[in-house]
This record gives sequence, C-alpha cells and structure tokens, in this order.
Amino acid sequence: MGIEARGIFLLPISLVAVLLVLLIIQTQATQNWHESAPSGAAEVFGKEKVTKLHFYFHDTVSGKNPTGVVVAQAPTTNQSSTGFGLLAIIDDPLTTGPEITSKLIGRAQGLVGFASQEELASLMALSYVFTDGKLNGSTISIVTRNPIMNPVREFAVVGGTGLFKFARGFADVKTYWVNNLGDAIVEYSVTILHY
Repeated sequence: MGIEARGIFLLPISLVAVLLVLLIIQTQATQNWHESAPSGAAEVFGKEKVTKLHFYFHDTVSGKNPTGVVVAQAPTTNQSSTGFGLLAIIDDPLTTGPEITSKLIGRAQGLVGFASQEELASLMALSYVFTDGKLNGSTISIVTRNPIMNPVREFAVVGGTGLFKFARGFADVKTYWVNNLGDAIVEYSVTILHY
C-alpha cells in the first residue's frame, strides 16, 4: 500500500476517533447538568423559622376599578352554575384589617381559574407580594384549590422569595364579607416555615 493510500485509509479512522472523543465529552457535559448533595440549607441560610401572618384580602370584581378581571372563558361558562372554564387575573390589596382603608401591606397577584363542574371551586396560583416594613419585597406563593363556599379553607404555601426563601406552609382562610356582585373580603391566617 502506498503512502497516499495509507493517508486516505487513516483519514476516516482519525475522523472517527476525533468524533468519538467529542461525543464522549459532550455526553459527560450533558449528564453533568445537575448535582445532588445534602442541602446544607441551615449552614447557608441559618436556622429554620416559623412566621405567622394575619391579613385581609380584598377582591373587587365590580365598579370602575376592579382588582379582579375575567380574561378568558369557555363557550359553555355562561351556562355553568359553577363558572367552570372562567379564568381571571387578580391584583388584590392585602390589608391589616377588614376595612379597605386599613394599612396596605401588599398585594395578591396571579391567576384564578374556575375548575369544578360540581361546586363553586377555583384553582388559584397567586403571589402574595409584601410591600411594608421588614417584609417589603418578600413574597409567598400559594397554589391551591379553593372550595369557595366552605366556611373555612386551607391553602398550600408552596414557595417564597426574599425573607421567605424555601417557604412552605399553609393558610387558614375564611370569607369575612361578600356581596351579591361577587366582591369579597377574605381573612387569612398564614403559617410559614422558611429560612
């Protein structure tokens, strides 16, 4: 075999070897996209704390300045006794007392979708954004089912930011006041575990 023939023969082998090395490197990089280790959260964030909050949520759907608005609905929503298929966006004030004039401490912002065909119940995905004092800029996230007609409901706190990093907990919730237009004031007692 001549030098030229050997070069032609070695070229594909060299190319295959280079491609194989690149494939191995890429596979290792792809497989190492995550790393699991003991959390060590206490070492990083300090001791876990329990915070209790009490506030009122003001949902206004009527009048000139509603804080909850319908953004979509199914073609059959108007025939449903439960509002099934309706989706609303809210930006509701949170206050220290049931009066809308009491101290504003934050806002509940997010989505509310009516998700039951049997009862008045919604799926809520909301961020509770605090704007007052030490909690200014911190949030808690509540993603939960809300059986609206139950006198007391329990909501899941599934996360948070700021002072509520790694938050988890629950909110005991009850309707304080509601009118025939759907405006409501809801009392929240929230227990949060966080770092």
